[in-house]
Amino acid sequence: MPTAPLRDFLEIPYDKLEEMNLATKEARLKRVSPGKMREKHMKYLNDEKRIKAVTVCFADLEGRLHMLDYDKKFLLKSADNLTFDGSSIRGFSQQAESDLRLAIDWPAFYWLPADVFGPGKVLVFADVLEKDGSPYVADLRSRLKAYTEQLFKKNGTVINAANEIEGFLFKGQNAERRYHETGGFEFISTGGYYHSLPGDTLRTFIDTAAEVQRALGFSNEKDHPEVAPSQFEMNYSYTEANIAADQVLLYKLVCRQVAARLDLTASFLPKPVTGVNGNGMHTNISISKGAKNLFWDAKGQDQVSKSAWNFIERILASGQEICLTLNPSVNAYRRLDPHYEAPNQIKASAVNRGAMVRIPIGNEKSARIEVRSIAPDANPYLALYILLRTGLEGPVGDEDAETRRTRTKFLPDNVYDAIRLFKSSKFMTEVLGSDVHQRYVDVKAASADRCPRALGSRIKAAEVMFHHEVTNQYLWGQF
Repeated sequence: MPTAPLRDFLEIPYDKLEEMNLATKEARLKRVSPGKMREKHMKYLNDEKRIKAVTVCFADLEGRLHMLDYDKKFLLKSADNLTFDGSSIRGFSQQAESDLRLAIDWPAFYWLPADVFGPGKVLVFADVLEKDGSPYVADLRSRLKAYTEQLFKKNGTVINAANEIEGFLFKGQNAERRYHETGGFEFISTGGYYHSLPGDTLRTFIDTAAEVQRALGFSNEKDHPEVAPSQFEMNYSYTEANIAADQVLLYKLVCRQVAARLDLTASFLPKPVTGVNGNGMHTNISISKGAKNLFWDAKGQDQVSKSAWNFIERILASGQEICLTLNPSVNAYRRLDPHYEAPNQIKASAVNRGAMVRIPIGNEKSARIEVRSIAPDANPYLALYILLRTGLEGPVGDEDAETRRTRTKFLPDNVYDAIRLFKSSKFMTEVLGSDVHQRYVDVKAASADRCPRALGSRIKAAEVMFHHEVTNQYLWGQF
């Protein structure tokens, strides 16, 4: 005699997921009040009996994504009193002041594909607060959100961003965490740029991950294998900067989860394999008011406006000082190698892909600048915050504009120089505050000190196993 299933957890078809997540994204873009979104989503959670848990996410100072699963019934009763211990999170609290709070950002709410994340779960981002409820100083997500909101309230300015995130696909689960045992990574494809057969391992991974991204409301544009063996990239449309930063972390989470289910590893190390191109995260930025793109000028140099060039020139003037926030690991400086299309030149160009800033071909809608000297292991909230503060407020420097645009000056080629330049920067201290500025120096130095000082040609096990995104806490503690 058939019996009723023991569990009845929520599973939503992909087309419906995309519709629901795009509607919530649109509400964020229209700046529907957090109070209204809280009311809407809490009512949904209360009424939908097939939800078992809510995954609450936040990012630490280095950009690692942390996730806590709260029982739905508990969350509904305790949403205003969520606490966690920040003392074990590098760059966060000291042991003596470990208790921190989480404030759910109800507009940043996502329905999840049940076949990838499990049935009966939804996901929401959160901001980190002090014990007294004030914003936590080292939470760059809330810093970015506050800054962009300040710009919007001042004169209707909206910051748009889109990230092009490259990654590698390697054989086996936990390939990064086992690197000290295996001594290398194993490719699953050596086809190269744009080449994969329908149904092969790389294409199966890309297709699956892209489907999940579409379901999450990314508004995908195109996806393909990249230049290096087993390398991939999935592109999606630009959006408001805070949403774009959240999507960077979701992109990497989706790729890692899909890869693990295929007994593979998705890696966002900037340069995991010697002798082939590394991973980048080219970051496109534009500024608009109303329906007008302020970076477009049909008659301007390279068809971008004077304000866009001012933004570029400020970034170039501070290029060396901000490099650590864009390239935050020992391994990232292997990518800044001119032999592999590396954007290590502190200049701007419409054609030179070795330039730190490129001006892509655009029109009235798509005109933008592309910051190319940024690695996929950068904290997206920190990187966007620094680029915006620098581009809008940073020093212009002593050189004339034409010299800054055409000179050949280079970014640091190792993390120690990047740390030194960042540490001595008065502007970075001013932008981040002395406390967070020093904390960031400390966590970057702690990783660097666990690695050989000279890069050399061989990738060393330490730069993988002590990389901040590999998060092998067991090995970190053994150092």
